Amino acid sequence: MTEQEINLYLREVINTMNDGLLIIRPDGTVLLVNDALLRMTGFSKEDIIDKPCSVLGCDACRRVREQTDKHWCGLFEKRRESLKNCHIIRKDGSYLHVIKNASLLRDDSGQILGAVETLTDISELDRKELKIRELSQKIRHRDEGFCGFVGDSSPMRKVYSLLKRAAGSDAPVIIYGESGTGKELAARAIHELGPRNDRPFVQLNCAALNDSLLESELFGHVRGAFTGAIRHRKGRFEEAADGDIFLDEIGDVPLPIQVKLLRVLETRTFERVGESIPLSMDARLITATNQDLRALVEEKQFREDFFFRINVIPVHLPPLRERKEDLPLLVEHFISTNKHLANSEGPTPETMRMLTDYNWPGNVRELKSALEYAAVVKDNGPIQPVHLPPHIGNGPAGECVCTENFIPAAVSNDPDEKRALIKALEQTGGNKSRAAEILGISRGTVHNRMRKYDIRYSIRET
Repeated sequence: MTEQEINLYLREVINTMNDGLLIIRPDGTVLLVNDALLRMTGFSKEDIIDKPCSVLGCDACRRVREQTDKHWCGLFEKRRESLKNCHIIRKDGSYLHVIKNASLLRDDSGQILGAVETLTDISELDRKELKIRELSQKIRHRDEGFCGFVGDSSPMRKVYSLLKRAAGSDAPVIIYGESGTGKELAARAIHELGPRNDRPFVQLNCAALNDSLLESELFGHVRGAFTGAIRHRKGRFEEAADGDIFLDEIGDVPLPIQVKLLRVLETRTFERVGESIPLSMDARLITATNQDLRALVEEKQFREDFFFRINVIPVHLPPLRERKEDLPLLVEHFISTNKHLANSEGPTPETMRMLTDYNWPGNVRELKSALEYAAVVKDNGPIQPVHLPPHIGNGPAGECVCTENFIPAAVSNDPDEKRALIKALEQTGGNKSRAAEILGISRGTVHNRMRKYDIRYSIRET
């Protein structure tokens, strides 16, 4: 085959490629694209040919251009091959995650004629990574009862029935429950039992982020939207696509973000931080809280219109103290799943009585922590009362005197949470780390709640 014949068929050859390809002139305009690039981006030839290559909105290229003032393109300036992991923007405004390989085209004399770029779509790898995370969660609960829950009491059977019904609806679901009652398990059950179970399940704890970071996590951002935004980033709504999105601690969402979430629910669209291109929202919203949202509404700490929009299907998870008939099943489950207790004789009748008499402010999570403690301190034989954490079996080593100042209405919305924290601090002699274990939360959360409720403590040795 002659060179002329090769050139004749070159266009057909590049159109058989799975990867996107474009050839760029030295002035930065696009000379040629293949069919794969058009399929990947949704652009037509008219949208791209003879247009600046920046029409693809590559975040890596934008970053390089801002770092040099000598040339519009780092590739042409450095004159060497380039391999980048980057995001481009499709015609519909969505991001496409690609690996881009670029090199210069030269004639026989070394004169630069232009550049060629190939783009490999790796968004499928992103989806597979998300699916692997979901499957890992499912595997951890594969041998448990109802979608990870353990319990057969009347309150729990009612919860299971409601979760099944909620799963079949597209309406927003809100899960109420104290810390440690299994709100995340309930959200995941709704996803797994519903028609979207083959699509993404994306979750976010809204209490862990400040206003600006929360907005970025929810809606995504474009490069340069704020300090530190060095590249495009998908938000959780975009990741969720047509699956389910779970927003935990919804009661801690600031009022300005509530306004934006309300707009998302009403218009089914959202915008990334730093741009005004509307993107469609197809995901079903699941929220959760351990707070009394009605009280927050009355205190103007939570928008009433947003409350009614998310409170369509409320699910209330009972605390462990209201379903103590499930304690034997839970104890058996946690013993069987703990390698240090798997061959144990289990708790003695006296130990079981103490577990039953205890009020479990940290709920199921605290019970699990108590049995993990027993696994560490016991040797052989059954679990004796002495093997339980001191605050359950034998009282604290020291006395903690907690004092609380006047608590304004704005922060007095959850008396159960406050009382549980005070009790845990008293039981542990003021040790915040041990109090966190009791409540099934982090030490930082204990510190934050002490500030929230203006709780102070001092320790007196006994």
